[in-house]
Amino acid sequence: MKKAYVFPGQGAQFSGMGKDLYENNSEARDLFEKANEILGFRISDIMFEGSDEELKQTKVTQPAIFLHSVILAKTSPDFNPDMVAGHSLGEFSALVANRTLAFEDGLKLVYQRALAMQEACEINPSGMAAILGLDDEKVEEICASISEEIVVPANYNCPGQLVISGTNKGIEIACEKMKEAGAKRALPLPVGGAFHSPLMEPAREKLQKAIEGTTFHTPSCPVYQNVSTTGVSDVTEIKKNLISQLTAPVKWTQSVQQMVADGAGQFIECGPGKVLQGLVKKIHKEAEVSSI
Repeated sequence: MKKAYVFPGQGAQFSGMGKDLYENNSEARDLFEKANEILGFRISDIMFEGSDEELKQTKVTQPAIFLHSVILAKTSPDFNPDMVAGHSLGEFSALVANRTLAFEDGLKLVYQRALAMQEACEINPSGMAAILGLDDEKVEEICASISEEIVVPANYNCPGQLVISGTNKGIEIACEKMKEAGAKRALPLPVGGAFHSPLMEPAREKLQKAIEGTTFHTPSCPVYQNVSTTGVSDVTEIKKNLISQLTAPVKWTQSVQQMVADGAGQFIECGPGKVLQGLVKKIHKEAEVSSI
């Protein structure tokens, strides 16, 4: 039975995250201090003592979750994955965990990604909504029928749970249509913009330059990427998928199904919260789930 380590994305943050690690592990403490230096502000203080509002800023949230996840992996004595995957932002954590990216390079990319996404959100006021209880095909069909606005499937989280992304008006129209089609819920989410949609194109262009200027190494195990859903070890392909990720949907359901098909039986969540354990269980009931 193969071990798959999975890394959470934006939304998993909480005040106090990583504090135990900092206080009880000298290697973790060094990594947090190195991160404070790289970022030019004490992100560790915001992680350990900050308010929910402070932690919710994209420029804080993304590096905070990345740091908690990666430092957990780096200081875990029996961390030895057969495969890794991350949900959206979590893909960067996964790429440090399987040694494709150096810690410092991963953090710099995540911070640049966060700033670029924040900027793209300010250019185009937009949002996301969770659609519960409808088939993926029906959600796709409704999104495609709204031609006057941008609205697309963004996160395939698990069967019966798909997040859509688009202009505020597009989200409003889509939510009405989803309810009419029988969705249990069509719920706008408290996020800053339309992540994983064409509205993130300005951010994708900025991130592309940063990714192309970063050294990527041969991974220690395959990464199951959001865009391709298959295990990837080729550095050129990893980069290409990572660049596409900002404007393409997160195919989490399909990635987990592929990991299971490739022999994964144990899924270990590495990072704040337990969201991915819940999703994995909904995708594959027989999976063993746990966290570091």
